[in-house]
Parts: sequence; C-alpha cells; structure tokens
Amino acid sequence: MAPTELGTFLRQRREAVSPEEVGLPRGGRRRTPGLRRAELATLAGVSVDYLTRLEQGRDRNPSAQVLTALADTLRLTDEERMLLMQLGTIASSREMCPSLRPPDREVRPSVRLMVGRMEPTVAAVVDRAGDVLVATDAFDRVWGGLGLLDHEPPNLVRLVFGDPRAQSRFPAWEAVADAVAAELAVDLRSEDPELQKLLDDVGPEGADALVTRQRSGPTVARRAWVLRVVHPEVGELRLAHETMVVADTDQRLVVDLPQDEATARALDHLVLGGSGGLRAVPG
Repeated sequence: MAPTELGTFLRQRREAVSPEEVGLPRGGRRRTPGLRRAELATLAGVSVDYLTRLEQGRDRNPSAQVLTALADTLRLTDEERMLLMQLGTIASSREMCPSLRPPDREVRPSVRLMVGRMEPTVAAVVDRAGDVLVATDAFDRVWGGLGLLDHEPPNLVRLVFGDPRAQSRFPAWEAVADAVAAELAVDLRSEDPELQKLLDDVGPEGADALVTRQRSGPTVARRAWVLRVVHPEVGELRLAHETMVVADTDQRLVVDLPQDEATARALDHLVLGGSGGLRAVPG
C-alpha cells in the first residue's frame, strides 16, 4: 500500500527533528537524518509497529490522542499541527474531506461589499483552486498587467505554472512556485478533480513543475510572504502578500500591500494616477 500524505508528512517531520532537540544523545551513525522510528515511537508512547503502519499508509485511522502525542514530540508549530490533524481526517475518511466537494464559487454579498470597499487596495477572493471570484479594480490593474486576466476564468495557479511569461514576471519564480504549490496542496487534495483540471490547463511542463512540488509531500502553506513582481508599466514591485480564510467557505481573501515606499509610489501611479493615496506597510 502506498504511503498516505499523512504518512509522508510524519516521516518528513521525523527526519527533520534531531535527537538533541528532544533530549536524546545522537549516538552512532544514522542511515537517515533526524529521529529513528523507535525513538519517536517511544517518546510519543506508541508502538514502533503502529508508527511504521502510519508512515507506510497501512493504518489510516489514527486517534486524535495519537496525533496530538506525535505533534508534541515532533514539536510542530500551530500550523503544522493543524495540517497533521487535517491529514489524519483525510486519511481516515475520504467522505469527510471537504476538498472533494465542488469549490464554493458564490461569494456572499457581505464579502463582495467588503472587497468593494477595500479600493484602492489590491485585493481579491479566490476559491480553493485559485480561480478569482471577485476583485478590486486595483487588483485587476496590478495582476492584469502580469497576465492574469488573459484567460477565463482568471486563476493564480495557471498564471504561475502555465503562462510562459511567468518566469520573467516573477524574478524569484522558484520561490513563488513553491509557495503557490504548498498553498494548493493544503487547499486541494490529490483526489480532488479540480487538481486534474489545473494540471490539464497548465500544460505538460507546468504540470510537471507542479506535480514535482506536490510529490515532495504536504507542507504548511505560507499565508504571508513578500512577493516580487515585474509589472510592464511600473517595473518591479515588492508586495506584502497576505492570504486569509473567508469564514464558512473554502475561499481565501488575497491582499497585496506595498512593502516599501518605492512600491507604494509605483502602485499609486498605476492605480490612482499619482494622487498620493497609498502608503507602504510599516516595517
């Protein structure tokens, strides 16, 4: 039986924790980095056989108590702990996995109103597959220049992995691709038909780049990071890229704020015609 995403994540985190971090001597030579299975099992209070079955995908029904003990021993962050619990739920029951339902494409009127009142902020609501559902005019001005609006529906994943201009538009394309793939892996499970649609849309080269990152195992999505883009009208922008959950949906609110004064001036020129209404995010 092939390893589950839960098993892969447990193995990756086990290999990332040194014996010294959990109060154990390093001892002799180790075939793999990090903790041995026996060490993690002993510290977490489970049997080595059970941990082996979890990592190999032969046991798909771990209790919350077992996952909590493993999370404590591995010293997972809050985000990693949430991901572990999510992966445990998915492993035990496909029916309980929300990403097997069709994406929420209807944006609540109150959310639409909120986004509209965010002008001139660069903001949009996207579904779990990256489709843009509603956006400010400022978002269209910035991301339209990057090629996002050249395809219907506009989709952030397709832009990064399927647009031939992406690597010139994103100077740190590898980092952007890693971040987008990590976020997609959390929001979109491998069984989700929306993922196959994306792989078909981005073409063979883009699909290979995305799948390679997905196969490296589940990772915690980066919901806040600095995004560098090269806009054809105003040059390079450094944006504080924030992604937040829209309550009671699988949608995300994406907001891009100027990270420095040069970006604030460029966005001001692009979005407001130079009226001086935008300010950089305080450092």
